[in-house]
Amino acid sequence: MSREGVDHALRTLRQERDRISASLLELDGHDGSRLLEGARLTGETWRRWEEAKAVMAGLWALFDAYQRVLDAASELRGRSPRPDMATLVDLSGLLSGTSVELPDGEIPLRDRTLLGPQEERVTLDDAVAMMSDAYEFVAGEVAAADAAWTALLLPLEAVEESWRETARLAHSLDGTRHPELDRVGRELTALGKVIRTDPLSLVRDGGADTGRLDRVRTILTSLGDELAGVARMRDDYADHVARVTASIEEVEGTERRACEAHAMALAKIQSPNLPEPSRGLGVALRDRLTALERLREAGRWVEMAGRFAELERAADEALERARGDLRLSAGLLDRRGELRGRLEAYLAKAARLGLVEDERLTVLYGEARDVLWTAPCDLRRATTVLAEYQRAIRACESETGSRR
Repeated sequence: MSREGVDHALRTLRQERDRISASLLELDGHDGSRLLEGARLTGETWRRWEEAKAVMAGLWALFDAYQRVLDAASELRGRSPRPDMATLVDLSGLLSGTSVELPDGEIPLRDRTLLGPQEERVTLDDAVAMMSDAYEFVAGEVAAADAAWTALLLPLEAVEESWRETARLAHSLDGTRHPELDRVGRELTALGKVIRTDPLSLVRDGGADTGRLDRVRTILTSLGDELAGVARMRDDYADHVARVTASIEEVEGTERRACEAHAMALAKIQSPNLPEPSRGLGVALRDRLTALERLREAGRWVEMAGRFAELERAADEALERARGDLRLSAGLLDRRGELRGRLEAYLAKAARLGLVEDERLTVLYGEARDVLWTAPCDLRRATTVLAEYQRAIRACESETGSRR
């Protein structure tokens, strides 16, 4: 190399060394590197960081060897402003020959063979290429861990805060531990340990898998909504009791009317085939409400909320059952009333047609009226006779029209 070539190479290499040094210092100071260095790593992340640290140590050692060669070349060039041929030969060997001695034990695995390193010395350019490969590997591991933590830590902290808020709410309602909340807390603790110590184990297809965290969040949201509902019930307890009491009173009233209608149907309708109506539904509901009052006095709001919801459902079911009993009995009486109304309507129609004196119609009307106004009433017989009376009126109406 000429003197000008040496000077140009030295300027270029010094600039390159400064950039390499800045990049290595920046990598050492990266947030991800500091997190990895300060964390108590486990599993996949620990294994990969240990490998990355070994590569980084080798990278620094190789950089030191690289820099020593560059310093030696700079020192040799500085001895004389016009170096002789022998000096230029030495400088050329340092700057373009295999002048960088690879640090003992720091040769990357990919540059080794079964019998040892392929080379013990490399050129400055080869050293830069090796450092670039090592830097890319370490930076990739740091970036992967940093990306995983970025994707997982903030959501984890949000879920942990949600769990603490939900736990405080549960304690304020019962003063005791909530079994489902405790189970979720244990799962969250285990998941938090994995996220903080082994985030790379949760990376799938290049991205952090938040599936477990999302499931815990969903469960906590459901528990939080449930407990918030319990808190609202606690705050509006008097209104809830008033509503369910009103429902129980309606059950009792409907049950009473159903029993009265059943008794009347047995007396007024022949062979009604009615099932016995339900009895005591309201009393049973009142007993359950009294038992809930004891839970309220004990401050067991979570348990009471579940029982209260069951009581409200039971009250709705009891009311529907009592209404069904009432419909069955009242329906027969209503049917008798309907048949009575139809009979009087047909009688009025016969009068309009001038058929009141018709002997057959008179007999049929009297028979239908006797059946309908006799207790117990045979509804089947009444329906049959009324149909015959209706057909007779229509027949007479048709004969009268044809004569006209």
